[in-house]
Amino acid sequence: MGRNADYIKQETVTGVVPMLKGERKYSFMDLFLSTSGFAIATWCYTQGAYVAQFLTFKQMLINIFCFNIIWVLIECLPVLFAVRYGIDLWIWLRSVLGQRGVAVLATVISLANFGWYAVAANLFASSMINLMGHFGIVLSSPIWEPLLGTVCVVLGTLIALGGPEIIKWTNRFLVTALLGVGVIVVVLCFTAVPLSDIMAVKPVLDNGMTPLQSFMISAEGNVAFAFSWSTQALVLPRLAKSERSGYWATSLSYGVVAPFFVAAGGVMALAMFVRTGIYESDPTKMLAVLCGSGFALLSLLLVAFANIGTQGTGSYVNCMIVKSGLPKVSYRALVLIAMVYVSALTIWGGVEANFGAFISLAAYIQGPIIGMIVVDYLIVRKRKLSLKSAYFVDGHDAYKFTKGFNLVGIACVVIAFAVTMLFVYNPATGVIKSNVFLLTTGSGCTAILGGGLYWLASLTPLKKYMLKDRDDIDIV
Repeated sequence: MGRNADYIKQETVTGVVPMLKGERKYSFMDLFLSTSGFAIATWCYTQGAYVAQFLTFKQMLINIFCFNIIWVLIECLPVLFAVRYGIDLWIWLRSVLGQRGVAVLATVISLANFGWYAVAANLFASSMINLMGHFGIVLSSPIWEPLLGTVCVVLGTLIALGGPEIIKWTNRFLVTALLGVGVIVVVLCFTAVPLSDIMAVKPVLDNGMTPLQSFMISAEGNVAFAFSWSTQALVLPRLAKSERSGYWATSLSYGVVAPFFVAAGGVMALAMFVRTGIYESDPTKMLAVLCGSGFALLSLLLVAFANIGTQGTGSYVNCMIVKSGLPKVSYRALVLIAMVYVSALTIWGGVEANFGAFISLAAYIQGPIIGMIVVDYLIVRKRKLSLKSAYFVDGHDAYKFTKGFNLVGIACVVIAFAVTMLFVYNPATGVIKSNVFLLTTGSGCTAILGGGLYWLASLTPLKKYMLKDRDDIDIV
């Protein structure tokens, strides 16, 4: 009996068993700090430097905060259900995609998401090498960069193996320190370079690109950035004690804290451009040039602790996503597999080299799912789910659909991805193919199109296929 109780407890915290209210230990602040710690790795500076090249200072701030806040507030609405019933929202997606549909897409999306952690590990390695260089310690990049990147991944894996409780206590210290350092860095940049000079920087426009196109290209990066959290943001809220704290802790972390660090990266990149004529995303280099080698030590917090903490939280949430599709695979095994996979991506280095295309392509997969789950939650299924069918209890098979796939949901993902890629915006080439892009961005189009197609399908005879669970509802 004791062994069975331990197994149930393990599968509740690091598995897909619903978490009862009495088992939840995350207050608003715990969830806010954990999700913030997940969000503020060095990729924020990469994103900020990427956006800063195409916009003026004012445009950059508007672009970063507006697009992130708007989309995050929308995509986090289903978090209310996750908290109410203590389930990972990928369990809800079994009603949208089917049992095997979730297994396939959860795995594909997590494989894409893990690319972010390779970017973080690569930036960790290069920043540590640069930091050592400022103090006269020369490390050979071809040898040390993959080694240090792998060390970052391994240390993060140790945190992930500890589960939510270790993640919670790690981020209580980590995020509090990082928020303070982030404010200090922004102030230092404004004192190192006059604000008037930063505001006078003219954006880089490619040949034939209009200012509006440049603004929306940057918006695409920010919408894709917001979407990159979405499918991962659906995991941690099940640990929250209340719906309100779950929604606002998640929304504020991804919609305000993460954009603040992106904006900080943009400010640093603009200040660096004023000083050197070069856009830079490595905070170690930027702080050393702008403020002197002594201040480069601040990047030890910004880079080392931030990336290690993010590796840990990111490994947990993405392995939980995979668990939703492959519940019989142990959490520990998934974490160790993820460590090997991210280490291989880190050593390869190709994700960082194609950063802009990578975040958009990843968002193109997640965008339709975001649109569908919001529409399904609010309009189609009207916040009512058959929990017995979601867990495939004997005799309750409403979500098995066609050999495990909800063909309507899968078709919406494929059509939204293909139509946007072929006729609106191709992130692999950076080619704008329609003025629709100037209204929705490419990633935004996938979400709107995916959700719209799913809603339209519910108005046709396909509704009977989509809503097989109406006679099996046990959540009201």
